[in-house]
Amino acid sequence: MSHFFTSESVTEGHPDKICDQISDAILDDALRQDPQSHVACECLATTGLVFVAGEMRTKGYVDIAGLARKTIQSIGYNDATYGFDHKACAVIVSVGAQSADIAMGVDEDSNKEQGAGDQGLMFGFACDETPELMPLPISLAHGLTKKLADVRKQNGLKYLRPDGKSQVTVQYSDDGKPERIECVVLSTQHRDDISHEQICTDIKEHVIMPVCGQYIDDRTKFHINPTGRFVIGGPPGDCGLTGRKIIVDTYGGYSRHGGGAFSGKDPSKVDRSAAYAARWVAKHVVKSGLAKKCEVQIAYAIGVAQPVSIHCETFGSGKVSDRSLEKAIAKVFDLRPAAIIRDLDLLKPQYQQLAAYGHMGREDLGVKWEQCHRIDAVLKAL
Repeated sequence: MSHFFTSESVTEGHPDKICDQISDAILDDALRQDPQSHVACECLATTGLVFVAGEMRTKGYVDIAGLARKTIQSIGYNDATYGFDHKACAVIVSVGAQSADIAMGVDEDSNKEQGAGDQGLMFGFACDETPELMPLPISLAHGLTKKLADVRKQNGLKYLRPDGKSQVTVQYSDDGKPERIECVVLSTQHRDDISHEQICTDIKEHVIMPVCGQYIDDRTKFHINPTGRFVIGGPPGDCGLTGRKIIVDTYGGYSRHGGGAFSGKDPSKVDRSAAYAARWVAKHVVKSGLAKKCEVQIAYAIGVAQPVSIHCETFGSGKVSDRSLEKAIAKVFDLRPAAIIRDLDLLKPQYQQLAAYGHMGREDLGVKWEQCHRIDAVLKAL
């Protein structure tokens, strides 16, 4: 039977995404000065206030308050009439040193290799629904929010404000292939003096149709600013927190999630690095033609380098058994934290750009976990 699946995305001006971007801007600055920085940085944003807390160990000096304001400004909150702006908001910082107990487990020395920064389980996923091997619903949802930001920043629709959300429902055929879009939901913050009718017309023409047009038919439903008004947005409309959009950051709910957030964490934290590695592995399996879809789970113990388990699931689409794939993965990919950091170049400042519109499928950013240079090695290992 045919079925529906829905995924959502949010713009860079959404309050949770503001916090993710501030946390990752701080991480990037620390890594830029000291690649061995250890950072665990959380952010909260509400009306007139940004609060940054966490732990950090670095040889550099990070101007946390200055970075927070710069990030808020770059997002587009640069006018007090929006209810939140980079100049008028207060920034409170409470960042301490990294726990010595944690440092014992993640520092690499001559006697002990680098262990995982915490216990945990991470999932990676790939499927053949899009060129970047991501599920179609989340790919379209991200496309809508990115397009919404583009038309705002390029002065195409001057009345738009930074906050916004999208949601796309895709209908799948009996054999699991995406066929059409059943429903598009798009909400955008806007200036007070613009009519709902104009917003609906403009958003459908300039945002929805350019991104989703090939999947839209005469049965597709549209809900554009369905409450009728979205003037109060950003932190005044809803308190933001780092790490509260983990499904938006990954696969839109299409695949399982281990529960760990990414933003504000240096790559010694396997919540981040192993999730990228799992995506890297899963993408190799699909890109090599060994399966139409693949989910990989990797699990760790704190302070221990080798994963405690590797699991592969191809949902009946694999050309070889899942157990055979697991053995090949273990041969081809070194999934110890230090090896992941090395192979995926994770000490490079690159994280703020990932903190909006998804961490996976970002071929546009040239990140290493989206590159598939070991396909021949995987095939040979089988």
